[in-house]
Amino acid sequence: MIFQDRRDAGRALARAVAELHDLGDAVVLGLPRGGVPVAYEVARKLNLPLDIFIVRKLGVPGQEELAMGAIASGGTVVTNQSIIRDLRISPETIEAIAQRERLEIERREKAYRDGRPPIQLEGRTAIVVDDGLATGATMLAAARALRPRVQRVIAAVPVASEITCKELSGEVDQIICAATPQPFFAVGMFYRDFAQTTDEEVRILLSQSRNPQGSQVA
Repeated sequence: MIFQDRRDAGRALARAVAELHDLGDAVVLGLPRGGVPVAYEVARKLNLPLDIFIVRKLGVPGQEELAMGAIASGGTVVTNQSIIRDLRISPETIEAIAQRERLEIERREKAYRDGRPPIQLEGRTAIVVDDGLATGATMLAAARALRPRVQRVIAAVPVASEITCKELSGEVDQIICAATPQPFFAVGMFYRDFAQTTDEEVRILLSQSRNPQGSQVA
């Protein structure tokens, strides 16, 4: 399965999520930036509120693309102990990087929401949406951060590695991987247009979701 873009993937994912029952007062949480256009379509199809839940990678010093962990909205930190141990990364270094990313999360939340307060999550079902799952580290951090706050965590993605989908199933109450093609090397393989989602697009989609009578986003 090849999606035209993230909005197209979101419409496909929405059909799968729509088959769920007992969603009640669920809220759809997009993982910025790429997960937000997907989440927007899910929220629109199911007539549910949309918000963001930010997860930032904790990069190894000098090798920032290598993740030694992640930090999520609310401050929950998930670490990769094998990388930390092998590279002998100190707790002080981890905390310094986590603090920097914590501030970035706060900055982005304010910018994306245009000053609006976050949607209350306590006691609700959280449908956490990304544009795909490769390693699953971002979704894992989000799930662990949300679990103490919400009644139920549902992870939902349009495309995923079958192995990652199975591994994450033990961390959430339910997982929806609309497609698990093989072989799977990268999420972008399954999109014709996988251009980076911009901060402005995230802001506009959030605004549009809270003001559905306004102009539509293409």
